[in-house]
Amino acid sequence: MQYFEGLESVPEGFGPSVVTLGNFDGVHRGHQRVLQTVLERAESTGAVSVAVTFDPHPATVHRPEDEHPEIMSLEDRLEALDAMGLDAVVVIAYSLEFAAQQPEDFIRRAFVEALDASCVVVGPDTRFGKGNSGDVSTLQRAGEENGFEVVVVDEFEANDGEAGRRCSSTWIRSLLAVGNVERAAEIIGTPHKVRGEVVRGFQRGRELGFPTANLSPDSHGLVPAEGVYAGWLTDESGVRWPAAISVGKNPTFDGVTRTTVEAHVLGRPEKEPVESFNLYGQTVSVEFVHRLRGMVAFKGVEQLVEQISEDVERATDLLGFPASVSTGQTGTVATGAPSGE
Repeated sequence: MQYFEGLESVPEGFGPSVVTLGNFDGVHRGHQRVLQTVLERAESTGAVSVAVTFDPHPATVHRPEDEHPEIMSLEDRLEALDAMGLDAVVVIAYSLEFAAQQPEDFIRRAFVEALDASCVVVGPDTRFGKGNSGDVSTLQRAGEENGFEVVVVDEFEANDGEAGRRCSSTWIRSLLAVGNVERAAEIIGTPHKVRGEVVRGFQRGRELGFPTANLSPDSHGLVPAEGVYAGWLTDESGVRWPAAISVGKNPTFDGVTRTTVEAHVLGRPEKEPVESFNLYGQTVSVEFVHRLRGMVAFKGVEQLVEQISEDVERATDLLGFPASVSTGQTGTVATGAPSGE
């Protein structure tokens, strides 16, 4: 997949193309329906399939005082778009200056001049340009004037009780906020994950007999609610390890309380020293598959160790581990596991 940093980096003569526009935070099933339409249209016409997206998220620019955590990092967003099979992605640096342009000016610069669009595929609620004044009808008028087709893709609805609900990034955020990673995975289409460097922690897990790989507080991706989860850790070599994952809060030296993600990998051979499974310094991804429980206070170490043992056993059962070594879409699944702490 080609990556263009801004419209100005798209080479002359690029296209013709089938294009879509959006933030694509989470690249959920609603996004996937739009992107699949782009791919199908491009294949049928011999055009290039392109997604235009933004960084940072527009909400952080327009409302910097509000918290607006992104579901996934730009790196993971690009990886997910690449996995869809797109030919190219254009990432536009979003700013107040960019947001102030008239929608017709954006259409001309992006779809007509830079990408030579033969078709623009969007969802029905697409908005763009100054004051979000550009919409589907704006695109359709511009398409008639400039010779490109506009295809509006119906929203993808997921079952939500007795009624369907439109898949959205906002819905995913609300689910992760309460730890409902199972439902979030249904909307995304894959388990939600965070990515970060393995750093040294307080080594409490090792002291208790459950060493953990601790992700840096600067990890990318929206961390779900505090609690204990079953999931997977994928290391830099692509090996995917089953894990029991703890999400909690720890105060730092500067007095700030930060959310921590610690993964205890399952199935590490008892006779192997922890040091032989060292992940320190590696950038790993942690997938959240099942929520086991919320955080609780324990009266002593013995009670804590007993609960952790139960968590590990439940995670093992839910993940279907131990499993044979196999190679899948996400890499090799192994029966021995590395640890940090």
